Amino acid sequence: MGILHRSSVIKRPIDSMRVILTTFVGVFLGFLIGISFPLLSLTKLGVPPGLVLKVDQMYNTDMKSGGSSQTPENVAFDRRSGSGELNGSSEIWVPSNPRGAERLAPGIVAADSDFYLHRLWGDPNEDLPRKPNYLVTFTVGYNQRDNIDKAVKKFSENFTILLFHYDGRTTEWDDFEWSKRAIHVSARKQSKWWYAKRFLHPDIVAPYDYIFVWDEDLGVENFDAEEYIKLVRKHGLEISQPGLEPVKGLAWQMTKKQDGLEVHKHTVEKAGWCTGPNMPPCAAFVEIMAPVFSRTAWRCVWYMIQNDLIHGWGLDFAVRKCVEPAHEKIGVVDAQWIVHQGLPSLGSQGETEVGKAPWQGVRERCKKEWTMFLSRLANAEKAYFKSLENHHSNISVPL
Repeated sequence: MGILHRSSVIKRPIDSMRVILTTFVGVFLGFLIGISFPLLSLTKLGVPPGLVLKVDQMYNTDMKSGGSSQTPENVAFDRRSGSGELNGSSEIWVPSNPRGAERLAPGIVAADSDFYLHRLWGDPNEDLPRKPNYLVTFTVGYNQRDNIDKAVKKFSENFTILLFHYDGRTTEWDDFEWSKRAIHVSARKQSKWWYAKRFLHPDIVAPYDYIFVWDEDLGVENFDAEEYIKLVRKHGLEISQPGLEPVKGLAWQMTKKQDGLEVHKHTVEKAGWCTGPNMPPCAAFVEIMAPVFSRTAWRCVWYMIQNDLIHGWGLDFAVRKCVEPAHEKIGVVDAQWIVHQGLPSLGSQGETEVGKAPWQGVRERCKKEWTMFLSRLANAEKAYFKSLENHHSNISVPL
């Protein structure tokens, strides 16, 4: 009886331990089964399970510190979504996606970008209480800082300010409060159109309704950017520029400010300069010092800019090809005018060659690029129309 009594006393704690152990093992196995589903799905996407667990740990640490309001279920992947397979296939091919992104689900493709500044902290959805509708770029040297300061102040907070620095000096501009909100791009001894080709791709500037591509030597005392935009919209201009006050000699009559007008689209030039009343430089013409492009027009003009012809000479005669009818959609805004100061600042960035001043070498390059561009344009169009002739001549007409 004593032995039986002792064994019964020992048996009860052993049974209790078994129940506890069984419960623990069950919970543990349930946990493993629960987390296996998202890991199986993520493995098919090429995401190592260990990496996902590490990300979860980092995210949970961030959650505890109050760094995010999202729940772990919404981070990186939806754990309820499964493998994403359709009809047994996990391959994605969407021909309508941008070239090179055909293997991505359309919902993840971010085809456009912008110059909006974002914070390094907080909710990304709350970064931009206001998104500027327009973009203005200046190609600048530090010596023209006071002139640029006056110019920038003519543009409201509805404009993103982008400075291209050809002299490599950027940090000194922080003396101006607005400079701390501007975008600064620096490359020594480069021109406005070199920058435009490399940093103003249509998909980068897509959020902006209008793009100002301006020089640094413009007097803006009689200019207001918001009023300018109103007139551009009113008169349906896709490509435009402010009228030029004839303080110094003007190269073209078309860009000269005409008193008493809001906008003009035609002018009279010297005999023989225009092949027709609706042709440059009598119409469908603006200069390259202070052009303003609509988003749609810029998408065409950007592709016309040649990668190696960095001064842009000749573009003013060709931009008409990007809008139709050009003589109605290209014009000069007289009611908001500027002064072209004609400072040879970029010319000083050249180099002395065999008895030539730096600016002389730059000017010669400009003229050479003009003839090269117009020749390329003519040859390209000739080749295109020739290909059409060959195509039509190869089509057999049934008898």
